[in-house]
Amino acid sequence: MKISKKVEYGLRAMLYLAKNQLASAKKDIKAVSLREISEKEEMPFDFLEKIFSQLEKAGLVKSKKGSQGGYFLARPADKITPGDVVVVLEESIAQANCSGCPMAGGCTSEDVWSEAQQSLDSSLSAVTLAELIKKNK
Repeated sequence: MKISKKVEYGLRAMLYLAKNQLASAKKDIKAVSLREISEKEEMPFDFLEKIFSQLEKAGLVKSKKGSQGGYFLARPADKITPGDVVVVLEESIAQANCSGCPMAGGCTSEDVWSEAQQSLDSSLSAVTLAELIKKNK
C-alpha cells in the first residue's frame, strides 16, 4: 500500500490548521494562509491549492477572504479524523481491488484483503486530529 503525496500533504496541512485551532481555543481562530502552510510544512504551494479546493468542497475547511484571509477547520479538531481526509482526497486507500478479477467471490485470499482493508479503515477513523496532536507533544 502506498499513501499518495496528496493524502500525506492534506493530512499534514489539516494537522497544521488543527494546531492553530487548538492554540487559539479561547480566542478567535486565526485563518492561516496557504503560503504559511506551504513554507512551514515544506509543501508545494500550487499542489496545496488543489488539495484545499477539495477539502473546502467537502466541508472540512472554510476560507476567509481578504488581507487576514486564509483557511481554518470547518469543524473542531476533535471531530475530524485522518479517515475523513483520506475519503475526500483519495476516496479510499484500497489494499486490493478484487472487482473485475475473474477470481472475485471465489478467491482464497479475498478474505485476507477484506480484513486488512477493514483494519486500515478502522485505524484511520479511530483517532481525531486533536488526539494526534496531543500524542505528539
